[in-house]
Amino acid sequence: MTYSQIRKAFLDYMEQHGHKIVPSASLIPDDPTLLFTVAGMVPFKGVFLGTEPAPAPRVADSQKCIRAGGKHNDLEDVGFNGRHHTFFEMLGNWSFGDYFKQGAIEMSWDLLTNVLKIDPARLVVTTHTSDDEATEIWKKLTGKDAIRLGDKSNWWSAGDVGPCGPSTEIFYDYGPNVAGGLPGTPDEDGDRYVEIWNNVFMEFNRDADGVLSPLPHKNVDTGAGLERWAAMLQGVTSNYDTDLFVALRRAVGEVTSVTETPENTVSFKIISDHLRSVGFAIADGVVPSNTERGYVVRRILRRAMRHGQVLGHRGALLSRLYPALVSQMGDAYPELAREQSRVIATIEKEERAFEDMLHNGLKLLEKEVPNVTGGTMAGDVAFKLYDTYGFPLDLTQTILRERGIDVDIAGFDAAMAEQKERSRSSQTFKGGLADHDTETTKLHTATHLLHAALRKVLGNGVEQKGSNITPERLRFDFSFDRRVEPNELAEVERIVNDAIAAAVPIVCNEMSVADAKAAGAIGLFEDKYGDAVMVYSAGDWSREICGGPHVANTSEIGTFKIKKEESSAAGIRRIKAVVGNS
Repeated sequence: MTYSQIRKAFLDYMEQHGHKIVPSASLIPDDPTLLFTVAGMVPFKGVFLGTEPAPAPRVADSQKCIRAGGKHNDLEDVGFNGRHHTFFEMLGNWSFGDYFKQGAIEMSWDLLTNVLKIDPARLVVTTHTSDDEATEIWKKLTGKDAIRLGDKSNWWSAGDVGPCGPSTEIFYDYGPNVAGGLPGTPDEDGDRYVEIWNNVFMEFNRDADGVLSPLPHKNVDTGAGLERWAAMLQGVTSNYDTDLFVALRRAVGEVTSVTETPENTVSFKIISDHLRSVGFAIADGVVPSNTERGYVVRRILRRAMRHGQVLGHRGALLSRLYPALVSQMGDAYPELAREQSRVIATIEKEERAFEDMLHNGLKLLEKEVPNVTGGTMAGDVAFKLYDTYGFPLDLTQTILRERGIDVDIAGFDAAMAEQKERSRSSQTFKGGLADHDTETTKLHTATHLLHAALRKVLGNGVEQKGSNITPERLRFDFSFDRRVEPNELAEVERIVNDAIAAAVPIVCNEMSVADAKAAGAIGLFEDKYGDAVMVYSAGDWSREICGGPHVANTSEIGTFKIKKEESSAAGIRRIKAVVGNS
């Protein structure tokens, strides 16, 4: 059975048994405690807590989920085993005060053994040590004893207080040829016994003192991983060998022109997994950024790009793979096709902004790895990666962790503090700012990016001839002997926004004027400088002599928009622009 057939079989069965089939909720939850929808129960949390009405007494769906940020994080395990994903689908059925343990258990067993034709001998069941009722139901239904486990394995709660209750889990046995032990044994984390269904029986309320009291309405919350069902029903032990992932991995090979081998298979798996989480998240409205869920998506996207470069691929990757995702999952999730142009444009922007930084940073990292001693990279070396190329610390840690190398975080933090102190001490020259508030600081940093972009598009003959910055806008005068064409302005604007999207740290270094010029810094108004100057750099995007102030990272600027281009004087053009949400 394919993913589509399995999903349909589950929903059809539940509909035949009186459940209302509802569409998947967004990956962006209406819950400030969560970055993403991490489980099928998240959209119904208000129903469980009694703050929202139930959509029906019986409900079922296939819920898209992401676990890659905060306390719900499977990111580092993806690709290295067959069961972890950043994105997955959770099949679920719920009873809100309707059926309870007997009904939930009987439907689970009937669907698995009679509809999906799973051999009952391959199914193992666990119950909570306190749950005699569920244990007895399983005994009568199957003739086998359930394995009884404690709170860690078989108890669910919404938090320290609130609705909670025991659960019963169903495991599939892949057989003695696969390593691993029964649930509750020291070898339970092996691959032989895989959890395929969890029924949670919310029958209690826990108060602040830890006292349990019966709930007036007993609810059932179930969850079953579609990827695990596909592996089970297709006779493979790894989710990545199921029909969906085989197709996505084939697409990775086509886009990268690389054949998958045992040596590079981890990269294929990571890229195919990350394609789903990035694609679905952006389709649901997540914008890659440097904060919260936007940062998680940016981090996943960059991790996929890094593995693309491991395969020897340069340029667009996930943006070119996205149509394969639509082809595989668009029927079940029509938002993928509906948002296709926007999603691809968003991914392309991120890929353009990060590609050169990633390439250069990886070269420097590879150069430094042989110098590592004692299994730990020096903090100042990791900071050099961040400082010079904007290479994120967590990406450095991820790459090194794969090689058994740690990073001296204390040393990194010390180097960061030293750099910030240098930057603070250099804030002496206003550089055309009306003041030094947050908005003018953003706009001042944007003038550096604008200057560099103009030189890239119009040529190195472009020189700054003056600037004026207020909290509302920047005005930038530069040498150029003709009108700047609309397509040229659009390209300048794109380059600046790509630099912002790259989330590059702004680095300040003190050096002589000669050294600054040798480093490629743009030098203006040289008569105002002494023997030593401050050079502010934004990775490879911009390097300029200046007195500050600047934002710490280009991502703080927001968006950049050119409002007007006009003549200022003979041979001088003027641009007015805004940043942020203007």
